[in-house]
Amino acid sequence: MPKLGDMEEGVIANWLKKEGDAVKKGDPIAEIETDKTTVEYEAFETGTLLKILVPAGGKAPVGSTIGVIGQPGEVVGAPAAAQSTPQTPATPVATPAATSVPAAAAPVASDNGRIIATPIAKRMAEERGLDLRLIKGSGPEGRIVKSDVENFQGAAAPVATPATPTPAPTTPVAPIATPVAPIATPVAPIATPVATPVAAATDAKIAEIATAAASGGAVVGGGDQRVALTRMRQIIAKRMVESKTQVPHFYVDIGVEMDAAMALRQQINESLKSEGVKISVNDMVVRAVALALKKYPAMNSSFVGDAIQRHAQVHVGSAVTVPDGLVTVTLKNTDAKSLRQISQEMVGLAQRARDNKMIPGDSGGQTFTISNLGMYGIDSFGAIVNQPDAGILAVGAAKPIPVVRDGQIVIRTMMNIRLSGDHRAIDGAIGAEFIAEIKRLLEAPWGLVL
Repeated sequence: MPKLGDMEEGVIANWLKKEGDAVKKGDPIAEIETDKTTVEYEAFETGTLLKILVPAGGKAPVGSTIGVIGQPGEVVGAPAAAQSTPQTPATPVATPAATSVPAAAAPVASDNGRIIATPIAKRMAEERGLDLRLIKGSGPEGRIVKSDVENFQGAAAPVATPATPTPAPTTPVAPIATPVAPIATPVAPIATPVATPVAAATDAKIAEIATAAASGGAVVGGGDQRVALTRMRQIIAKRMVESKTQVPHFYVDIGVEMDAAMALRQQINESLKSEGVKISVNDMVVRAVALALKKYPAMNSSFVGDAIQRHAQVHVGSAVTVPDGLVTVTLKNTDAKSLRQISQEMVGLAQRARDNKMIPGDSGGQTFTISNLGMYGIDSFGAIVNQPDAGILAVGAAKPIPVVRDGQIVIRTMMNIRLSGDHRAIDGAIGAEFIAEIKRLLEAPWGLVL
């Protein structure tokens, strides 16, 4: 199990190869689910996948063995737990494996209750507000795949049409069984407490309950819906609370005149048009931050309890919006990269994050973070320090506004930036000098390309 970011254990979201398959070094063989995303795990050797030791849906600590790659014909001993499993069934009840093959269309959950589905199926279900527990899988071992979600969406549309009545267990609930038959089985825990009001409910109320069930939520008073936290939202909540309660934040704001930077960006993009490279404002900010971190190494540090760790390398992280949360992608050795390299690598990092196809090294290990909401038209905001970084820079939109220059009111393109700092590691004066250097680099932007 690889170490991806700060995680201590990972989940095998999916095996892309099966036992006996030939693999080449660099081939994606599995998908590892981290705190915030799913990362493709590549084969480290060429050979045959002889044994899968941690099945899809299973957890394993960092550094533990999850599978074995070797030469064809090599014999790999089974884990002790597997060897102790009885091989000969004594009764029909003891043969669940035999009866599970025809039922491969049903959702498959691991021992910890997770539904096994491909990353794209998970993402599509989340976008469409569907509960994976209600979708039957047609993939290997009942895994839910893309087509299952698409077909379920089409089949689920006529929710209001009653299905063939299921024989009611008792007479008192018989009047309820027919109208809610399409959802009675998968949402029994929800249907039971609302059985009485449903008896006299309108079609709209029944549809409301069905919608909540399909999206994994529960209807509460007043038509509100309570939706369970995803793994990503759980981690975000945990880390943000830790940061705000453990880190004494301070904030430094400054306005940056971006006219020169915008003009230079236009010239650069014109010269790179034939190569399909387009420099963004964020790319210029990333480059300026990296150079400023090099000049002010105190900002390129972390508070580690009884010491302050100064980092030798500059690794700038950028927050990327993904379905249901944020992922911080990391551009390694940022200070040594040109604007062209920063642009090309950031495009790849952001796209893999949004496609849920990140690879080891894409996330984690940053020494400073940037959060940019300028593309949403936000003027200014304050970001929460992304531990263990000493600071995070919040970037607003670059907009033309009236300003005073040499006693005259003129129009300039201004961009607000705010530094949130960890006062345990740095002081306000260092933060002020650092953010002023970012301003200087952006207002005299040729320093970004020389």
